[in-house]
Amino acid sequence: MLRKTMLLIIPVLLGMMIGCSKSGSDDAAEVRVPVEVQDVAKGDVVQSLSFNGDIEAELDVKVFSKIPDRIEAFYVDAGDYIAKGAPLAKIAATAIEQTVRQAEAGLVAAKAQAANMRVEYERSKRLYEEKALSQQQFDAIETQYEATTAQVEQAEAALAAAKSQLNDATVTAPISGIIGKRYYETGDMATPSLPLVSVVQMNQVKIVFDATEEDLGKLALGQKAEVTVRSYPNTLFEGKVKKISPVLDPVTRMAEVEVLIPNPESKLKPGMFAETLITTGVLENVIVVPRHSVIESTSLVSENGTDKVVKNYFVYVVNDSSKAEQRKLTVNYVNHKNIAIDAGVSLGEKLVISGQNNLRDGIAVLQVDKEEIE
Repeated sequence: MLRKTMLLIIPVLLGMMIGCSKSGSDDAAEVRVPVEVQDVAKGDVVQSLSFNGDIEAELDVKVFSKIPDRIEAFYVDAGDYIAKGAPLAKIAATAIEQTVRQAEAGLVAAKAQAANMRVEYERSKRLYEEKALSQQQFDAIETQYEATTAQVEQAEAALAAAKSQLNDATVTAPISGIIGKRYYETGDMATPSLPLVSVVQMNQVKIVFDATEEDLGKLALGQKAEVTVRSYPNTLFEGKVKKISPVLDPVTRMAEVEVLIPNPESKLKPGMFAETLITTGVLENVIVVPRHSVIESTSLVSENGTDKVVKNYFVYVVNDSSKAEQRKLTVNYVNHKNIAIDAGVSLGEKLVISGQNNLRDGIAVLQVDKEEIE
């Protein structure tokens, strides 16, 4: 009876052992980590500098009233387009209008007196030529005539000045553009210390920022600039370096740089915060690694008794045995998108570009599409 029981148990145990063996084999196959790879290749890497700054109008003109008086009317509001010379506002000018009338009356009187003196001068000149008038008498009449002529010129100048002041009561646009801001309302008292409005030209806008002494050596007029703003995160605006200050601020050791950007649709508005990427050069035909495939880390290194922070760059490649190999890169240049490599990987190697954060050196991998990793 015991012998029969043992004979029945042995096949069962063998079956369990075989099942466990198969299960272990399946578990070993499931250890492979899915990754996406691409061949290491050469390409071009753009060298650039990044700056931040506020967008400004290319021209921003503040318009003041020359007359400190009440504003009778405003003809424009913020956002309106205005042509050069068009009226912006009307300032009350009652006193100036009275001055104009007085100047006009003064000119009429001066002309009448000058006309009378001219008749007297002509008569005296004939008498003098006929020897019927002494030199002294003629000189006196000639002097009076010249004086009345000068009075006419003075009255004309006074009238022109009064009319000019009266014209200043109608404030006009010095340039064509858009009303950026209106600082007063109708009925307010205009003062020479505060502008009535600002007129801006926005067909082109500019970004002004400070560059360090080190960066200044890499910047040049005409360099391409790529600008992004939060209002249009998926839109890239292109411009060029327009101005570079010839002097540095003695306190900050920085120089002012201006980038000009075409703005035909007026999407970019003064006051927006902008990020600017200026292309300073291109590294051509170098080994290129996508920056998103790189694992970056920092370490503290002591050199000549001085501690400094060093940034290290690592990637994984897949060898012929489908195992992950970690490589430390010797980096030539890094931008926001790619890294130019001097050493660490070779052309044609399988570079892991997705799933690298799940790897360790020597682990088995399975090459799949990115969608399968996610």
